[in-house]
Amino acid sequence: MVASKDALNDLSKRRETALAGGGAKKAEARHAKGLMTARERLDNLFSRGTFQEFGLHAQHASRHFGMETKKLAGDGVITGVGFVDGRPVASFSQDFTVAGGSLGKVHASKICNVMDHAIRGGMPVVGFNDSGGARIQEGVDSLSGYGQVFNRNVMLSGVVPQIAIIAGSCAGGASYSPALMDFIIMTETNASMFICGPGVIKAVTGQTTTMEEIGSAAAHSTVSGNVHFVAKNDDHAIALVRELLSYLPSNNMIDPPHDLEAELSVENDEGINQIIPSDSKEAFDVKLVISHLADGGKFLEVHQGFAPNLVVGFARIAGVVVGFVANQPMVLAGALDIDASDKGARFIRFCNAFNIPLVTLVDVPGFLPGVKQERGGIIRHGAKMLFAYGSATVPKITVVMRKAYGGAYLAMCSQDMGADMVLAWPMAEIAVMGAEGAVNVLYRKELDEAEDRAAKAAELALEYREEFASPYLAAGEMMVHDVIDPARTRSAVALALRSLLSKRETRPSKKHGNIPL
Repeated sequence: MVASKDALNDLSKRRETALAGGGAKKAEARHAKGLMTARERLDNLFSRGTFQEFGLHAQHASRHFGMETKKLAGDGVITGVGFVDGRPVASFSQDFTVAGGSLGKVHASKICNVMDHAIRGGMPVVGFNDSGGARIQEGVDSLSGYGQVFNRNVMLSGVVPQIAIIAGSCAGGASYSPALMDFIIMTETNASMFICGPGVIKAVTGQTTTMEEIGSAAAHSTVSGNVHFVAKNDDHAIALVRELLSYLPSNNMIDPPHDLEAELSVENDEGINQIIPSDSKEAFDVKLVISHLADGGKFLEVHQGFAPNLVVGFARIAGVVVGFVANQPMVLAGALDIDASDKGARFIRFCNAFNIPLVTLVDVPGFLPGVKQERGGIIRHGAKMLFAYGSATVPKITVVMRKAYGGAYLAMCSQDMGADMVLAWPMAEIAVMGAEGAVNVLYRKELDEAEDRAAKAAELALEYREEFASPYLAAGEMMVHDVIDPARTRSAVALALRSLLSKRETRPSKKHGNIPL
């Protein structure tokens, strides 16, 4: 049977109308602001010709405030599945040119439909958020729609990776969907995310503020910690999505995209020794160490601007995808505080959910002391690190570079917290507390009787390190597998990763543990 010419013409007109979104003038207005349209964002994300759209002809079903006569192309959101570097990815892109991208019943149904498809097909979800919020004319149907989306976010969590891009407005309840996803990328201009805007805050509390202070990419990436990556523009945001996906498995049932054909070199890297200062009190940039361990020095840092005293991110070592967790001696001497504990725990749990081995680099003097930290709940927040590492069953390799003191030593994945292999550099110090503090506690009498207190303190500190903090003591108790030349670190970690890829570890049957939130 030959298709009717009239039917084909009708199909063509309907598609043309739907694909036009809010029309050429509104698209031009977006371009004038340096923004892509919703459809352009998807076209740039997916390999050409691979996007299959769901619900192109969907229409809103509002019965309120005269909306019943309006036709909203795609109900303000484009959904479907395409391919990114040969792998299927589900996506939705809110269309601000259609009713401001507002969410109504059909809009929400389309997002839920593509998320359901993603969990059935075991593929990541990428969402472009650019919306004026709930469609007021649809009343409680809009709130119901948000609830359905949030519930899908929770159902997908830990099953398939979820990435949110804040590429425009994301206000009120709408911001909770990105918050429930694994990673948030936000453009530094033309984007905002907040629960209550400056006007509402002023009216309710009397406080005067600005959008830059509460809802900008700068605020969320450095202060609130809501945003993981800041992009210069839409193009950059899409490039970050692609780079992030290159390290992630499509779902929790498969391994990350390791390149096991990569060369497994066992050569020493003498350059790493040039990074480490001879004075143990002198700071160094742990990212330089990571650059020597990672293939080609390539490292995708996550949460770069938030809690910089802890560095986390993705790389490959001899082809094996890993998640790095590393103290940063350049900031707060690498101490763990409330924000760093939250940052580390969440990253560790993501890696564990998606079968990504963890490499932990330790140079930690302890948890950050202070009244603000104690009253802010450092005990509860620090316990998140312990819980995250203790519950992780992926391969865990720990390298003690220098300081590893007190509870923070345990929180950075000691053998007792489940590390599969612990390596230490010869200058490492593993102890209950630092030498200076220990000397004041253990040798107060000798110090009080000394003619030169400073010289005596230095002598006793050296003695303490040798007798109580030497890595060889920990190695003698099998708490450290080996003490190695730093030049051997890359080869030792690479070999350990390859040998642990077949790791299988079971835990007692339970719904889930109760992480100290």
